[in-house]
Amino acid sequence: MTNSQSGRNDIPHGEEGAERSKLRVVIVEDSAIIRARLSEALSEIPNVAIVGQVETEADALAILAQAKWDAAVLDLQLKQGTGLGVLKSLARGTRPANTKIIVFTTYAFPQYRDRSMLLGADYFFDKSREFHRVREVLLTLAAGGASGPH
Repeated sequence: MTNSQSGRNDIPHGEEGAERSKLRVVIVEDSAIIRARLSEALSEIPNVAIVGQVETEADALAILAQAKWDAAVLDLQLKQGTGLGVLKSLARGTRPANTKIIVFTTYAFPQYRDRSMLLGADYFFDKSREFHRVREVLLTLAAGGASGPH
């Protein structure tokens, strides 16, 4: 069906598919500085769209339930609640299929990594040493590539 057949003449041919092909990312981070750095780094990736930025567990659960998203960058320490609480809720079946969760934390201890991965995180990175890895993973995902758990 073409745009004119569906009555949607307002969308030029090809743009609707182009918008859907963007990797939609939610940032869940309590630090305004880190959120700004992530936003800046992700804005340089052409096929990435940030669809939300929140700083509490409750806000994270709300946006992850309401927004269409493909990947979430999730801190473990939040202004209220925790990233582990977000992971637990998503593990109960509210996580959309084919989404990726990147835990990005200063609490990069083995027990947090193990717990995060057990609760469904796909990646786990240390903020102090692996900032670039978040961008690399999202760049790969935005290009249509798949990368296994890390």
